[in-house]
Amino acid sequence: MTEKNGASGGADLPASIEAAWGLRDRPVKGPKPGLTLDRIVAAAVALAASEGLAAVSMGRVAKDLGASTMALYRYVSAKDELFLLMQEAVTGEPPPLPALEDGAGWREAISQWAAAQREMFHRNLWALRIPISGPPASPNSVAWWEQGLQALEDSGLSEGDKISVILLISGFVRNEALLMSDLAAAVEAKGILAQEVMARWERTVKRLVDPVRHPALTRLLDTDVMSQPDDVDYEFVFGLERLLDGTEALIRKGAES
Repeated sequence: MTEKNGASGGADLPASIEAAWGLRDRPVKGPKPGLTLDRIVAAAVALAASEGLAAVSMGRVAKDLGASTMALYRYVSAKDELFLLMQEAVTGEPPPLPALEDGAGWREAISQWAAAQREMFHRNLWALRIPISGPPASPNSVAWWEQGLQALEDSGLSEGDKISVILLISGFVRNEALLMSDLAAAVEAKGILAQEVMARWERTVKRLVDPVRHPALTRLLDTDVMSQPDDVDYEFVFGLERLLDGTEALIRKGAES
């Protein structure tokens, strides 16, 4: 196997990872003139963006390209490999973090990292449906981890704690984007404004809860806080700040020990 991009192929590498790093030889000419791996991935991404990840299959992508399904298998060995290549394509390399360039502290740097990751997910919500099969190993996912670790470089955290913080924050970002995606889809399906959806929910729950069995929920509903419009970024900023508060507490605890 030819060495490329600072990595070398090997029998222990999954086919999808070899493909992502460009370590696998591809046909110079496919059965259909002009068919390339880039075209296949681009067609699959376009399909997922318009109809959702569930619509993506080797047969459907081949049909959209005007090629046979067997022609695609000369470039992509399985649908799971195609999913990884699609994710790699839309993830892209992380944008530069101004905080790192300006010498700001770790908290600002990791906040910018999390916000950039969230923006990437919101542009490609379908990618959140791709199952996570292990730690990052494709070029762009590794680049995002690298940048996250660099953001924590001056935090004083141990290498193990840095990874734990990266996992915690990236998990939060992913879950927040997925939750907002699901809520937006539900609102769209109902054909009414999000505020009206919440108002209907509040009216329904108020009729059902028992103040004796649900005293805390009753007090919450009495405040009407659930029906008040929030800034679209409020929950993200609130959650991220609380995670970073906890990280700061961990750093202080390590410094005192």
